[in-house]
Amino acid sequence: MADDTTTPTDDSTPEFEEQIEDLRIERELQDSYLTYAMSTIMDRALPDVRDGLKPSQRRILVAMNDLNLGPRSKHRKCAKICGDTAGNYHPHGDQIVYPTLARLAQDWVIRHPLIDPQGNFGSSDGDSPAASRYTEARMTSEAMELLSDLNLDTVDFQPNYEETRNEPTVLPAKFPNLLVNGSTGIAVGMACNLLPHNLGEVCDAIVTVINNPDCTLADLLEVIPGPDFPTGGVIAGRAGIIDGYSTGRGRLTLRAVLDTETDKKGRTSIVVTELPYGVIRKNIVAGVADAVKKDLLTDVSAVNDESGRKHACRIVIDLKRGAEPDVVINQLYRYTQCQITVSMINIALVHRQPRTLGLKDLIHHFIEHRKDVITRRTRHLLKKALQRGHILEGLIYAVCDIDEVVRLIRSSRTRDEAIEKLRERSFRIAPDHPFAPQIPENMLGNEHRLTRVQAEAIGRLQLIQLVGLEIEKLTNEYRDVRQEIEDLQYILANESAVLDIIREDTIELKEKYANPRRTKIDNNEAQAIDLEKLIQPEDVTVTMSHAGYIKRLPIDTYRSQGRGGRGIKGLGAKEGDFVEHMFVANTHDHLLFFTNTGRVYSKRVFDVPEMSRTSAGRSVANLLEFQPGEKTAGVLAIKDFQQEEAFLLFATKMGTVKKTALSAYGNINRNGIIAINLADADELIGVRMTGGNDEVLLGTEEGMAVRFDENDVRAMGRNAGGVRGINLATKDEVVAMIVVPPMPESDESDDEGEGEITDTGVPMVLVATENGYGKRTPVTQYRKTKRGGKGVKNIRMTARNGKVVGMLVVHGDEDVMFITNDGILMRTAVKGISAYSRAAAGVKLMNVGKGDKLVALAKIDGDEDDEA
Repeated sequence: MADDTTTPTDDSTPEFEEQIEDLRIERELQDSYLTYAMSTIMDRALPDVRDGLKPSQRRILVAMNDLNLGPRSKHRKCAKICGDTAGNYHPHGDQIVYPTLARLAQDWVIRHPLIDPQGNFGSSDGDSPAASRYTEARMTSEAMELLSDLNLDTVDFQPNYEETRNEPTVLPAKFPNLLVNGSTGIAVGMACNLLPHNLGEVCDAIVTVINNPDCTLADLLEVIPGPDFPTGGVIAGRAGIIDGYSTGRGRLTLRAVLDTETDKKGRTSIVVTELPYGVIRKNIVAGVADAVKKDLLTDVSAVNDESGRKHACRIVIDLKRGAEPDVVINQLYRYTQCQITVSMINIALVHRQPRTLGLKDLIHHFIEHRKDVITRRTRHLLKKALQRGHILEGLIYAVCDIDEVVRLIRSSRTRDEAIEKLRERSFRIAPDHPFAPQIPENMLGNEHRLTRVQAEAIGRLQLIQLVGLEIEKLTNEYRDVRQEIEDLQYILANESAVLDIIREDTIELKEKYANPRRTKIDNNEAQAIDLEKLIQPEDVTVTMSHAGYIKRLPIDTYRSQGRGGRGIKGLGAKEGDFVEHMFVANTHDHLLFFTNTGRVYSKRVFDVPEMSRTSAGRSVANLLEFQPGEKTAGVLAIKDFQQEEAFLLFATKMGTVKKTALSAYGNINRNGIIAINLADADELIGVRMTGGNDEVLLGTEEGMAVRFDENDVRAMGRNAGGVRGINLATKDEVVAMIVVPPMPESDESDDEGEGEITDTGVPMVLVATENGYGKRTPVTQYRKTKRGGKGVKNIRMTARNGKVVGMLVVHGDEDVMFITNDGILMRTAVKGISAYSRAAAGVKLMNVGKGDKLVALAKIDGDEDDEA
């Protein structure tokens, strides 16, 4: 056998030539490391801004979707899920896939879990999940919202790692996963830590941006006050939140929730009921014990973890006798993980590039993704509808000329010949055809040649479809398809229609999945505590003029006078100005300023400057940032926003009332928030705090009043508009609202009289008119009706009296302050004002000077130690 091997001579060229390239090791290491770094950033550590998922998380959900593991299916072994994920999409083994799957199921880690677990998936105390062969899982409804419309060509697909199937590069993501659940990742040279938020607030923010693309960060902070961690806790201060939302980076101080308890023996304990995000309970216990050993916590006698099924978190820290709980709480914040610092690092992939994003940027990219998904889905559905409409059109022509179709088919020897004969034949539906009344007008009288698609569809037509009833089904379906085509084409032609769909989807998500906020936000807590310690609690009088000048004075500035006195000068009012609001509050109270436009602002009483009796005061513009055209309509002093069964009741001049829980107004930023949505030309005239079961009395300037049960007004959200409280006559308007405890039914025997009556001991309504006249009347004389009625006579209207300016509920032991247009104030005892029946004209309350008018009245506690 000849030797096939040839030995090259010196003149021959070798078949393969060895190539060696000299490289500097620094350059090679740089290039190789850069390749690794970019792979880590793009395909491992950072989430996509559109669906908020990393590739491993996305592939787990896609694999579970392939297995049909929806929220109504049976749970499947996690080993099977991990195996399919690794085998089909993510070839990095069970040690990578299973911890990622478990994290998506842990409700103490993410705000809305995407995996519904069954079995031991670990605990918030740091316990690890059981092995994947022992646990089972399926997707939650929120995860299905991420996958919704995946099969409608809404996103791009790419081959998997072995090119045996395709996987989506991103999910359609109707659910705003990145904002709601956040994400954490460490890449090369960068890291991300996007914090979780409340779904309802996120949905409101998305709708806000859709409605007003030019909205500011301040507008968004009204609906998203800050992160909402799954484990609750308290965020101390908002500076870090604002930095993070504006620049994409911020540092938050997060605290545990600490309460104090005292047992029957008088021993005090501090109880930890909520932990900062990511903190393990046993670390708190160990931290307290370590601080005690180091003499950092000298007043702690014992610490016990009493957490269990009854209490998810309950760590009891017993104090020694005589210990000051507030001091120990501050020490716990300092020396243990009861207080931690959380970094907000909003880095995500935008078009495959890492970007640092603010709050509005995150919302904008989500909306843009949804616009792209809905547009692609609409194009896909339009294509399908056009194809179906095309086939239906051919079937209708065929059924209307079925004899000719059958003849052509029977005269053909092959299928292809029959199809060609059908295509060559011109079809026409005459206006006098028996089926003409059911045929769409655009198909009558026109010549039509079938396409191959239509001809093949006719070839598949069943004989049973030749009956008359079937033509009706075909034409009805054809009309529906044409309407669907028009709707889809309208969506593609109008971006506003796409935004409407996004808005509707977002509102639906909120209604289906949103739950109450868990993390509280303490606005500027440290400063508030320091100021409170420096300021002595005392009752003061606060006055505000019509032009917006405000001040506070000691309550005994105004000495009591007899009925009919002239009063003293209470305000150095500028020309044309007059006192419009006056009330009594404690220096430590929170002042809620409700404006005529339906907004509310907050300030502490000690922030109001104290001035002399005759000074004009300071402009409220220096304290509050009112919007143009706003003026104060009501002010309330609130000691505690978390009072149980405490509501705010609103009344407008057009007779609308609204009730909302007091807690909804606990967090008010410096720019104010919406308190009530008002109709055009309506204004807010009053706000009162109620207990949920009180009675309401509305009075109008034309002397009418209606009394009804507070329960007739259902509790509504802060942004609601309210319901009708009184049916007003033409040109009449509401001027006052008072709230009283439940009263007996009205005494109708004397409520229409006009004479003076005796004090019955029940609360009375003090009504005053602009000319300084008025009276007291028992509340029981106002017949109780349902809200929305016309009401009854409140005071007899005469030229002497003038129009009604206000009403108060009084008991007889108070003093009342009357304020005139010229700034004259008079304080008098309520018991000195005569009591008359409801329809009486009343008596003189105050001598009002010529050209002056009474504009307001306010109640003052009559127990003060004043001059006679």
